[in-house]
Amino acid sequence: MADISIDSLKSLVIFKTLFEAGTASQAARILNITQSGVSRSLAQLESNLGLGLFLREKNRLVATPEARELYEEILRLMGNVEELRHSVLALKEFGVSRLRVAAIPGLSFGFVPRLIAKLLERNRGFSIRLDMMSSHDVLRDVESGHADIGFVTLPASSRMLRIEEWLTTPARCLLPSGHPLSKKSQVTIEDLKNEHLVISHQSHVGANPLLSLAASHGVNIAGKTEANIGAITALVANGVGISVMNPITAMDQLANNDSVVMRPFASEISFSFGLVYRDDWKQAQVLEFIRESGSELLKAYA
Repeated sequence: MADISIDSLKSLVIFKTLFEAGTASQAARILNITQSGVSRSLAQLESNLGLGLFLREKNRLVATPEARELYEEILRLMGNVEELRHSVLALKEFGVSRLRVAAIPGLSFGFVPRLIAKLLERNRGFSIRLDMMSSHDVLRDVESGHADIGFVTLPASSRMLRIEEWLTTPARCLLPSGHPLSKKSQVTIEDLKNEHLVISHQSHVGANPLLSLAASHGVNIAGKTEANIGAITALVANGVGISVMNPITAMDQLANNDSVVMRPFASEISFSFGLVYRDDWKQAQVLEFIRESGSELLKAYA
Protein backbone atom coordinates (compact mmCIF):
# COMPACT_ATOMS: atom_id res chain seq x y z
CA MET A 1 0.00 0.00 0.00
CA ALA A 2 1.36 3.43 -0.97
CA ASP A 3 2.56 5.54 1.95
CA ILE A 4 2.32 9.32 1.41
CA SER A 5 4.76 11.30 3.58
CA ILE A 6 6.39 14.73 3.48
CA ASP A 7 9.15 13.24 1.34
CA SER A 8 6.50 11.82 -0.98
CA LEU A 9 4.97 15.28 -1.35
CA LYS A 10 8.37 16.68 -2.31
CA SER A 11 8.70 13.87 -4.85
CA LEU A 12 5.27 14.77 -6.24
CA VAL A 13 6.43 18.34 -6.81
CA ILE A 14 9.49 17.07 -8.66
CA PHE A 15 7.30 14.66 -10.66
CA LYS A 16 4.95 17.51 -11.66
CA THR A 17 7.87 19.61 -12.85
CA LEU A 18 9.34 16.65 -14.74
CA PHE A 19 5.99 15.87 -16.38
CA GLU A 20 5.67 19.49 -17.54
CA ALA A 21 9.32 19.92 -18.57
CA GLY A 22 9.59 16.65 -20.47
CA THR A 23 13.22 15.92 -19.59
CA ALA A 24 15.10 15.35 -16.35
CA SER A 25 17.75 17.91 -17.28
CA GLN A 26 15.15 20.64 -17.86
CA ALA A 27 13.35 19.75 -14.64
CA ALA A 28 16.64 19.90 -12.75
CA ARG A 29 17.33 23.41 -14.11
CA ILE A 30 13.84 24.61 -13.13
CA LEU A 31 14.12 23.15 -9.62
CA ASN A 32 17.77 24.10 -9.21
CA ILE A 33 18.79 20.56 -8.26
CA THR A 34 20.96 17.97 -9.96
CA GLN A 35 19.67 15.74 -12.74
CA SER A 36 20.59 12.71 -10.68
CA GLY A 37 18.49 14.14 -7.84
CA VAL A 38 15.48 14.27 -10.18
CA SER A 39 16.08 10.68 -11.28
CA ARG A 40 16.44 9.42 -7.68
CA SER A 41 13.27 11.22 -6.63
CA LEU A 42 11.33 9.72 -9.54
CA ALA A 43 12.61 6.20 -8.75
CA GLN A 44 11.64 6.59 -5.08
CA LEU A 45 8.17 7.86 -6.01
CA GLU A 46 7.55 4.98 -8.43
CA SER A 47 8.69 2.50 -5.76
CA ASN A 48 6.57 4.12 -3.06
CA LEU A 49 3.43 4.24 -5.22
CA GLY A 50 4.00 0.91 -6.90
CA LEU A 51 3.46 2.54 -10.30
CA GLY A 52 5.54 2.96 -13.41
CA LEU A 53 5.27 6.64 -14.29
CA PHE A 54 7.64 6.94 -17.25
CA LEU A 55 8.94 4.60 -19.93
CA ARG A 56 12.65 4.93 -20.71
CA GLU A 57 13.02 4.88 -24.47
CA LYS A 58 16.38 5.83 -26.04
CA ASN A 59 17.29 8.28 -23.28
CA ARG A 60 13.75 9.71 -23.41
CA LEU A 61 11.08 9.66 -20.76
CA VAL A 62 7.59 8.83 -22.03
CA ALA A 63 4.75 9.43 -19.59
CA THR A 64 2.50 6.44 -18.90
CA PRO A 65 -1.31 6.75 -18.58
CA GLU A 66 -0.82 6.40 -14.82
CA ALA A 67 1.51 9.41 -14.88
CA ARG A 68 -1.05 11.52 -16.71
CA GLU A 69 -3.74 10.64 -14.18
CA LEU A 70 -1.41 11.32 -11.27
CA TYR A 71 -0.55 14.70 -12.79
CA GLU A 72 -4.26 15.62 -12.96
CA GLU A 73 -4.70 14.59 -9.33
CA ILE A 74 -1.74 16.78 -8.31
CA LEU A 75 -3.30 19.76 -10.10
CA ARG A 76 -6.53 19.19 -8.19
CA LEU A 77 -4.58 18.89 -4.94
CA MET A 78 -2.76 22.15 -5.61
CA GLY A 79 -6.09 23.84 -6.34
CA ASN A 80 -7.41 22.64 -2.98
CA VAL A 81 -4.29 23.90 -1.22
CA GLU A 82 -4.72 27.32 -2.83
CA GLU A 83 -8.38 27.36 -1.82
CA LEU A 84 -7.33 26.48 1.73
CA ARG A 85 -4.85 29.38 1.71
CA HIS A 86 -7.59 31.80 0.68
CA SER A 87 -9.92 30.38 3.33
CA VAL A 88 -7.32 30.94 6.05
CA LEU A 89 -6.87 34.55 4.93
CA ALA A 90 -10.64 35.07 5.03
CA LEU A 91 -10.82 33.52 8.50
CA LYS A 92 -8.15 35.93 9.75
CA GLU A 93 -9.99 38.89 8.18
CA PHE A 94 -13.63 38.18 9.02
CA GLY A 95 -13.77 35.11 11.25
CA VAL A 96 -15.53 33.04 8.55
CA SER A 97 -14.42 31.75 5.15
CA ARG A 98 -17.83 30.84 3.73
CA LEU A 99 -20.95 32.97 3.55
CA ARG A 100 -24.40 31.74 2.52
CA VAL A 101 -26.78 34.58 1.72
CA ALA A 102 -30.53 34.37 1.16
CA ALA A 103 -32.26 37.45 -0.26
CA ILE A 104 -35.63 38.55 -1.53
CA PRO A 105 -35.85 39.10 -5.31
CA GLY A 106 -36.30 42.86 -4.93
CA LEU A 107 -32.79 43.23 -3.48
CA SER A 108 -31.11 40.55 -5.60
CA PHE A 109 -30.95 42.45 -8.90
CA GLY A 110 -28.26 44.86 -7.79
CA PHE A 111 -28.04 45.75 -4.12
CA VAL A 112 -27.03 42.36 -2.68
CA PRO A 113 -24.68 41.54 -5.63
CA ARG A 114 -22.97 44.92 -5.08
CA LEU A 115 -22.64 44.14 -1.39
CA ILE A 116 -21.05 40.77 -2.20
CA ALA A 117 -18.66 42.50 -4.62
CA LYS A 118 -17.63 44.89 -1.84
CA LEU A 119 -16.91 41.92 0.41
CA LEU A 120 -14.77 40.24 -2.23
CA GLU A 121 -12.91 43.48 -2.93
CA ARG A 122 -11.82 43.34 0.69
CA ASN A 123 -10.91 39.65 0.58
CA ARG A 124 -11.10 37.32 -2.43
CA GLY A 125 -10.79 34.28 -0.19
CA PHE A 126 -14.50 34.03 0.52
CA SER A 127 -16.70 31.28 -0.82
CA ILE A 128 -20.13 32.85 -1.24
CA ARG A 129 -23.51 31.43 -2.19
CA LEU A 130 -26.49 33.65 -3.00
CA ASP A 131 -30.03 32.25 -3.12
CA MET A 132 -33.01 34.34 -4.18
CA MET A 133 -36.34 33.52 -2.53
CA SER A 134 -39.40 34.96 -0.80
CA SER A 135 -39.15 36.69 2.57
CA HIS A 136 -40.83 33.72 4.28
CA ASP A 137 -38.30 31.32 2.75
CA VAL A 138 -35.39 33.58 3.71
CA LEU A 139 -36.48 33.40 7.35
CA ARG A 140 -36.87 29.63 7.12
CA ASP A 141 -33.42 29.13 5.55
CA VAL A 142 -31.62 31.30 8.11
CA GLU A 143 -33.50 29.65 10.98
CA SER A 144 -32.56 26.18 9.75
CA GLY A 145 -28.92 27.10 9.14
CA HIS A 146 -29.11 26.64 5.36
CA ALA A 147 -28.24 30.35 5.09
CA ASP A 148 -26.05 32.45 7.39
CA ILE A 149 -27.68 35.83 6.81
CA GLY A 150 -30.78 36.99 4.97
CA PHE A 151 -32.36 40.09 3.49
CA VAL A 152 -36.12 40.31 3.97
CA THR A 153 -39.13 42.54 3.50
CA LEU A 154 -40.36 44.03 6.76
CA PRO A 155 -42.31 43.55 8.89
CA ALA A 156 -41.01 40.08 9.63
CA SER A 157 -41.04 38.04 12.81
CA SER A 158 -39.06 35.11 14.12
CA ARG A 159 -38.48 33.81 17.64
CA MET A 160 -35.12 32.40 16.52
CA LEU A 161 -33.58 35.31 14.60
CA ARG A 162 -32.31 38.81 15.14
CA ILE A 163 -33.99 41.25 12.76
CA GLU A 164 -32.43 44.62 11.95
CA GLU A 165 -34.33 47.27 10.01
CA TRP A 166 -32.13 48.72 7.29
CA LEU A 167 -34.30 50.96 5.20
CA THR A 168 -37.84 52.27 4.83
CA THR A 169 -38.50 54.09 1.58
CA PRO A 170 -41.59 55.60 -0.03
CA ALA A 171 -42.95 54.00 -3.19
CA ARG A 172 -42.10 55.26 -6.67
CA CYS A 173 -44.33 55.22 -9.73
CA LEU A 174 -42.90 53.75 -12.93
CA LEU A 175 -44.31 55.07 -16.20
CA PRO A 176 -43.51 54.43 -19.85
CA SER A 177 -41.52 57.31 -21.31
CA GLY A 178 -43.96 59.74 -22.91
CA HIS A 179 -46.92 58.72 -20.72
CA PRO A 180 -49.09 61.77 -19.83
CA LEU A 181 -48.47 61.22 -16.12
CA SER A 182 -44.71 61.46 -16.64
CA LYS A 183 -45.10 65.25 -16.90
CA LYS A 184 -46.25 65.42 -13.29
CA SER A 185 -43.78 65.99 -10.44
CA GLN A 186 -45.53 63.27 -8.46
CA VAL A 187 -48.29 60.75 -9.08
CA THR A 188 -51.28 60.29 -6.76
CA ILE A 189 -53.62 57.36 -6.27
CA GLU A 190 -56.36 59.32 -8.05
CA ASP A 191 -54.11 59.53 -11.14
CA LEU A 192 -54.39 55.76 -11.52
CA LYS A 193 -58.05 55.98 -12.53
CA ASN A 194 -58.65 54.06 -15.76
CA GLU A 195 -54.95 53.13 -15.97
CA HIS A 196 -53.67 49.61 -16.62
CA LEU A 197 -51.43 48.50 -13.74
CA VAL A 198 -48.47 46.15 -13.77
CA ILE A 199 -48.14 44.43 -10.40
CA SER A 200 -46.28 41.52 -8.86
CA HIS A 201 -47.98 38.13 -8.55
CA GLN A 202 -50.42 38.10 -5.65
CA SER A 203 -52.50 35.34 -4.11
CA HIS A 204 -55.49 37.68 -3.76
CA VAL A 205 -56.41 41.34 -4.32
CA GLY A 206 -55.97 42.26 -0.68
CA ALA A 207 -52.34 41.13 -0.76
CA ASN A 208 -51.36 43.95 -3.12
CA PRO A 209 -51.08 47.33 -1.33
CA LEU A 210 -51.61 49.28 -4.55
CA LEU A 211 -54.85 47.50 -5.43
CA SER A 212 -56.04 47.80 -1.83
CA LEU A 213 -55.26 51.51 -1.86
CA ALA A 214 -57.11 52.03 -5.14
CA ALA A 215 -60.13 50.17 -3.78
CA SER A 216 -60.16 52.19 -0.55
CA HIS A 217 -60.14 55.45 -2.57
CA GLY A 218 -62.79 54.27 -4.98
CA VAL A 219 -60.34 54.39 -7.91
CA ASN A 220 -61.36 52.11 -10.76
CA ILE A 221 -58.45 50.83 -12.84
CA ALA A 222 -58.66 49.70 -16.46
CA GLY A 223 -57.03 46.35 -15.75
CA LYS A 224 -53.93 44.70 -14.41
CA THR A 225 -51.05 42.53 -15.56
CA GLU A 226 -49.42 40.33 -12.92
CA ALA A 227 -45.81 39.32 -13.37
CA ASN A 228 -42.65 38.24 -11.59
CA ILE A 229 -40.97 41.27 -10.05
CA GLY A 230 -38.03 40.82 -12.43
CA ALA A 231 -40.30 41.42 -15.43
CA ILE A 232 -42.28 44.43 -14.17
CA THR A 233 -39.91 47.15 -15.38
CA ALA A 234 -39.64 45.48 -18.80
CA LEU A 235 -43.43 45.42 -19.08
CA VAL A 236 -43.63 49.11 -18.18
CA ALA A 237 -40.85 49.90 -20.66
CA ASN A 238 -42.86 48.22 -23.40
CA GLY A 239 -45.96 50.28 -22.65
CA VAL A 240 -48.03 47.55 -21.00
CA GLY A 241 -48.99 49.81 -18.12
CA ILE A 242 -47.71 51.68 -15.08
CA SER A 243 -46.44 50.27 -11.81
CA VAL A 244 -45.54 51.24 -8.26
CA MET A 245 -42.54 49.69 -6.54
CA ASN A 246 -39.63 50.42 -4.23
CA PRO A 247 -36.86 52.61 -5.70
CA ILE A 248 -34.06 50.12 -4.97
CA THR A 249 -35.48 47.41 -7.22
CA ALA A 250 -36.51 50.00 -9.80
CA MET A 251 -33.09 51.65 -9.98
CA ASP A 252 -31.29 48.31 -10.17
CA GLN A 253 -33.42 47.21 -13.10
CA LEU A 254 -33.56 50.56 -14.91
CA ALA A 255 -29.84 51.31 -15.15
CA ASN A 256 -29.17 52.94 -18.54
CA ASN A 257 -32.84 52.52 -19.50
CA ASP A 258 -34.52 55.74 -20.62
CA SER A 259 -37.76 54.09 -21.71
CA VAL A 260 -39.17 54.25 -18.17
CA VAL A 261 -39.74 57.38 -16.07
CA MET A 262 -39.78 57.20 -12.26
CA ARG A 263 -41.83 59.68 -10.23
CA PRO A 264 -42.63 60.01 -6.49
CA PHE A 265 -45.89 58.35 -5.55
CA ALA A 266 -47.96 60.46 -3.17
CA SER A 267 -49.51 57.82 -0.95
CA GLU A 268 -49.02 55.96 2.31
CA ILE A 269 -47.33 53.02 0.52
CA SER A 270 -43.77 52.40 1.66
CA PHE A 271 -41.32 49.51 1.60
CA SER A 272 -39.08 48.34 4.42
CA PHE A 273 -36.12 45.96 4.25
CA GLY A 274 -34.06 44.31 6.92
CA LEU A 275 -31.18 41.97 7.73
CA VAL A 276 -31.76 38.72 9.63
CA TYR A 277 -29.29 36.35 11.28
CA ARG A 278 -29.08 33.81 14.08
CA ASP A 279 -27.93 34.79 17.55
CA ASP A 280 -24.63 32.94 17.17
CA TRP A 281 -23.73 35.33 14.33
CA LYS A 282 -24.17 38.54 16.32
CA GLN A 283 -20.41 38.86 16.97
CA ALA A 284 -19.30 37.83 13.46
CA GLN A 285 -16.76 40.29 12.05
CA VAL A 286 -18.20 39.93 8.57
CA LEU A 287 -21.57 41.16 9.84
CA GLU A 288 -20.14 44.53 10.81
CA PHE A 289 -18.52 44.89 7.39
CA ILE A 290 -21.86 44.08 5.72
CA ARG A 291 -23.63 46.70 7.84
CA GLU A 292 -21.10 49.41 7.00
CA SER A 293 -20.90 48.59 3.30
CA GLY A 294 -24.67 48.22 3.04
CA SER A 295 -25.22 51.64 4.60
CA GLU A 296 -22.84 53.20 2.09
CA LEU A 297 -24.57 51.49 -0.83
CA LEU A 298 -28.00 52.63 0.33
CA LYS A 299 -26.87 56.26 0.16
CA ALA A 300 -26.54 55.91 -3.60
CA TYR A 301 -30.19 54.88 -3.86
CA ALA A 302 -31.29 57.84 -1.76
